Amino acid sequence: MAFTAQDVKTLREMTNVGMMDCKKALQATDGDMDKAVDWLREKGLAKAAKKAGRVAAEGMAYARVCPECGVAAIVEVNCETDFCAKSELFKQFVKDICKVVLNDNPADVAALLACKYPGSELTVAETLPEKVMSIGENLQIRRFARFAEPTNIAYVHAGGSRAVLVNLAVEGDIDATEIGKNVAMQIAAMSPKYWDKSLVPQADIDHEREVQVALMDNDPKMAAKPQAIKEKAAAGKLNAFFKENCLLQQVFVRSDLFEGSVEGYIADAAKKLGGSVKFVNAVHFIKGEGIEKKEEDFAAEVAKQMNMGK
Repeated sequence: MAFTAQDVKTLREMTNVGMMDCKKALQATDGDMDKAVDWLREKGLAKAAKKAGRVAAEGMAYARVCPECGVAAIVEVNCETDFCAKSELFKQFVKDICKVVLNDNPADVAALLACKYPGSELTVAETLPEKVMSIGENLQIRRFARFAEPTNIAYVHAGGSRAVLVNLAVEGDIDATEIGKNVAMQIAAMSPKYWDKSLVPQADIDHEREVQVALMDNDPKMAAKPQAIKEKAAAGKLNAFFKENCLLQQVFVRSDLFEGSVEGYIADAAKKLGGSVKFVNAVHFIKGEGIEKKEEDFAAEVAKQMNMGK
């Protein structure tokens, strides 16, 4: 598999490893990005990297909790430019789509398109072309989620670059909004891959153990050790893996409030309020996550436009 200079740049951004080492990793793995990350880790050059390359779509992620019923919804809607994403027309369209999800509970995007658009007799599908014309760009309703069970907390970061919904189980007559908001901010800041270590698939655990053993095989101080010792040491390093990748085991970023894990913070904060709170579920949308957008050479594009005008 061939690879490009952009692939080298992407791998560097994912791992914080030098360009030359990233190039070697891609050469050694025939351009396979995931295997290149493992190759760098096994050489002791990189920590675990989030698979987040090539995100370039514009738009907005938005979340809201109904103040009357407590039902919550989160949506992502994409457009073509950042200029459009910041416009009031586009932002209102995203909020209207979120309202549809809250009120109608559609099963999927196709069902959402068949719902009535707020304040109109037209469906979302019938309204969409009109919005495209008035906003001036192609619009794509990409994904959404909805939580009906209380307690729900919504958090929107940086005007819609990320949105998080957190669902908590609360016992006792307490207001867990602040707890939920802090957990949502943790998710937005740290992008955990799993919510809890109990949810990590066995295949992922086995893969991490293999990486740790390979790392020791490449360490002169550990290479000669018996395989059984390496396996035992690798198993011991899984706690560090959980601490980095699992929300409840992560170090809580608001150390001014609590020093310890997120799980510990939730329990401590709930106890201080006189109740009990347990994390149930969450949804985290990152604007444009996983969408590839063709990268244009800006100078060439300008030259192209100028030549077209001649």
